[in-house]
Amino acid sequence: MPYNRVDTAMRELITSFSCLQAVELAERLAHTAAAVAGTAYAGFVRVDPLRQEACSVHVHAPPGDPLRVRPWLAESGVLKELAASSVTVRLARDVTVGEPGFLATPVPMAARDHTFVWVAGRGFGEGDEHLLSRFATAAGRALEAASGLEAAVRLLRGVRAFRPV
Repeated sequence: MPYNRVDTAMRELITSFSCLQAVELAERLAHTAAAVAGTAYAGFVRVDPLRQEACSVHVHAPPGDPLRVRPWLAESGVLKELAASSVTVRLARDVTVGEPGFLATPVPMAARDHTFVWVAGRGFGEGDEHLLSRFATAAGRALEAASGLEAAVRLLRGVRAFRPV
């Protein structure tokens, strides 16, 4: 079989575009958000287009979840608060009632439902809000770029599949 430059070039392009996995990217972004905020907890929450429900789409937490942030997210009502909000949400830390301290900011993305990046595990101030807001902008661009690469891979596979031999 003769060397096919088009097939090789397409395969290489598809492989390079496929290297970025959305789940791995979300984990890397959450891990980095936690590091930027100086805490061990971070994640993403997606809000439906009607802003009636929010669901946690990724949680980065230390092994064993010592502050019990996962159950707190589900039981505290913070998801309902995020569903109704279009701005940054900051909740004070109060260990006596199980409040871990929480900060969530919208992730600006044109192609997705309303999304928040959040951090938890300590008290947060205005400086933290500013820093997380800047991080959210970068995260939004990264998530949209990953989505664009996934779409490009699907299109390239179609081109490759229907290219005349």
